[in-house]
Amino acid sequence: MAKACARHILVKTKEEAERLKKQLAGGADFANLAKKHSQCPSAKKGGDLGEFSPGKMLKAFDNVVFKKALLTVHGPVKTKFGYHLIETIYRT
Repeated sequence: MAKACARHILVKTKEEAERLKKQLAGGADFANLAKKHSQCPSAKKGGDLGEFSPGKMLKAFDNVVFKKALLTVHGPVKTKFGYHLIETIYRT
């Protein structure tokens, strides 16, 4: 079965997600931004979600992690939790 490892930053508004994405594009450290801004408990680990299989996350999240380019920050991706910036580290 496929697996992937990803990290994310979860915020309440699309505007905040877009502002953080610009900071990342400018060279800001993903883990530091996640620790400061993410609403997810994974913020303590720099947004690291570890390894998971398809179906463990929401569909919109899985669509990015299992289909989009690796090592690229995607988003904002809207889910019932808010807006995510997602980076897939690897897939197997």
